[in-house]
This record gives sequence, structure tokens and C-alpha cells, in this order.
Amino acid sequence: MSTARPSHPRAEHRDFRLLWLANAADGVGSQASGTVLPLLLLGLGNSPQTVGLIAGVSTAVGLLLGPLVALPADRGARKPVMIGSAAVAALAIGCVALALATGRPPLGLILAAVLVERLATACFEAAARGTVALICPGPEQPRAIARLTAADQGALITGPMLGGVLYQAARALPFLTDALSYAVSALCVSAMRADLAAPATRQRGEGLLREAAAGLRLVRSSPLLRLVLAWGTVVNAVVVALYYGAVFTLRRDGHAGPVLGAVLAVSGAAGLAGALAAPRVARRYGPPRVVTGVTWLLVPLTAALATVTGAWAYGLLFSLVCLLMPLASVVLQARAIQVTAPALQARTGAVLATATTGAAALAPVLAGTLADRVSTAAPAVVCGLLLALLAVHSSRRPVRGLLVAEGVR
Repeated sequence: MSTARPSHPRAEHRDFRLLWLANAADGVGSQASGTVLPLLLLGLGNSPQTVGLIAGVSTAVGLLLGPLVALPADRGARKPVMIGSAAVAALAIGCVALALATGRPPLGLILAAVLVERLATACFEAAARGTVALICPGPEQPRAIARLTAADQGALITGPMLGGVLYQAARALPFLTDALSYAVSALCVSAMRADLAAPATRQRGEGLLREAAAGLRLVRSSPLLRLVLAWGTVVNAVVVALYYGAVFTLRRDGHAGPVLGAVLAVSGAAGLAGALAAPRVARRYGPPRVVTGVTWLLVPLTAALATVTGAWAYGLLFSLVCLLMPLASVVLQARAIQVTAPALQARTGAVLATATTGAAALAPVLAGTLADRVSTAAPAVVCGLLLALLAVHSSRRPVRGLLVAEGVR
């Protein structure tokens, strides 16, 4: 695979540090404001149904438009897309912070700002997915992905706590912090020295929609990318379903919010540790063993979640799930980058993200339905069955062979 990279290793390391900082700042800011947004909307007198509608619409916007907005990035405008998207997101959330600081903002303003910010974030994320392949040499990509994943996990731990503290001080502060984090991301990307323009692959006479769907066609035609899609979709949905299963189970047993917060904090720290350890584990045991081994280990852990009753036992098992998942996820993401041409990175990444995010968005609904109509243990049982099917599939010889193939597109 041919990639456009800086000619000097120091430039590569500098550009990756800037990308990491942009990603970390964005993650912390988004978690800080996203955590308190429902509290703000409820505090302004809106119903839970309205809060859920805003969350659902904003998520749907990113899911539907993600593959389309990745097209300009793959055409060579990756850096301008990232800078412009971060700037637009900063402006949108900054308007919310300003409105909160000066009075009672109307619901329409908040809804418009959230939708604009979600669209801008989808643009930024789609373009950023192609950046790792352009600034990191092939052997360094698993480690780079692990560090970016660790930043995401760290944001899940620090962002909500920061948002809660700031919201107690002044309700505009979490949104101001988010706006500043987008500004930091834009400055970091603008300071990168690498040429982030991948070679164009547009064919004469190819329509806009067909060109935008190139990533989907690649995923459909690539056995490896189909494996990444299936694994990511199932496992991400399982983790979200288990999270809501934890909420239902702990509430059933009479545990208050602080206990749930502690369980989530420990599980987030476990996910951070798993992401950092992923490259070393993959080098020691090999990608096929890591992916199949992790998938099989998730099965009994998930099944056990259906039987435990104590809060700390549930927290321990859920933390082990969060520890193991990044070990395989980093391997699969690295292989996906290696088999995707630079000019298709953003569109292909958007397709994969749309599938996994969509499944994760549906998981709470399914978990709640199972908990209401069957039992609070039902989500874990169903998740265990899904993981068992995925483990059988990933253990097949042809599938394992995909993880060691050296040929790239």
C-alpha cells in the first residue's frame, strides 16, 4: 500500500502527537458537554421524550451523513475538512455556552446547535480516520491506533467527571470547555506538516452518490473488512447492552448512583489498560490468536453477568469485558487500515463506524425491552449467545487466515 508520509521520522512522530492531542481534546470536551446536556434540557423544562428525541436525531444525522461527508476528505481535502469541521463545531457549541451565560436559551437554538455540532463532528471523524494511514508507517499503525483508543477511553473517564464539576459551578462551563476543545483540535491539525491529501481515484463519469458509496463497495468485496464490520458491530452492541444491563441490575438490587459511577469508572480504566496493552499482546501471541481468544473469553464472562447479584462482582466481570475488547479491536482496526487504499480510508472508515455506531444505538432499546419483558438477566444471556456465534465464526480457518495475510490493496 502506498501512503503519503513525511520524509523524516521526527515529522511523523510530531504529526501523530498533534493528531493524538486533537483527538484527546475533542473526546474530553464532547464527553464533558454530552454528559450534562440531558440535565440541561430537563432543567429547562423539557420532557424526557424531548431529550431522547434530540439525542436520537443528532446521532442519526451523523450516521446517515458520515459516509457522504467522507468524500471530500478522500478527494484530497482531508486537512481543510478537519480544520473547518472543528471550527464549525466550536462555533455551534460556543453559541450554546453564550446563550446559557446570558439567559434562558430557546429549545430551537439548542437543537440547531447540537445538530450542527453532530454533523461537524461526523465530518471531522470521517476525515481523521484516513489520517493515521498517511502519517504513520505500516508497522507503527497498531501502536498508533492503540494510543488513539486509549485517548478515547481516557476521555470516557475524565470527561463526565469534568462536565459534572463544571456544571455545578456554572451550567455554561461544560459547553464552553467543549468549544475550546474543538478550537484546540483545529489548531493541532493546522500545525501538522504532513501532506494529508491521498491520491485521487475518481473515475470519469462517476456520479457523486456512486463515488460516495465506494467505501461500502470495498467493504462488501473484502472478506477482511466484512470480518471487521461483523466483529465491531456485534461487540460494540454487546458492550453497550451490558452497560444498560448493569444499570438495570444494580437498580434492581437497590444500589444508588455512586455505585454505578464507580463500576463505570473501573470499567473505563480497564478499557484504557487494554488499549495500551494491545500492541504488545498482538506481537506476542499473533493477531489470529488474539482475536479468536478474546472473542471466546468474552462468552463466559458475558454469560456470568446473567448470574451475579453483587455490585462488585458485576463490576469485576464488566471490567474484564472492557479490558479484553480493545485487545482484539486494535488488531482489527490496524488490519482494516492496511488493506484500504489511502484514497478510500475516510469513506471505508465511515461505513464501518456507521454500522458499529448504529448497532450501539439500538442496543439500549433491545436491552430495555428484554429487561422489561423477560428479566434483567436476559440482556446478558442474549449477548452471550451472539458472542458465541461470533467466536465460532472467527475460529474458522479461512477467517483466521485473513488476520495474517500480508497482501494489501
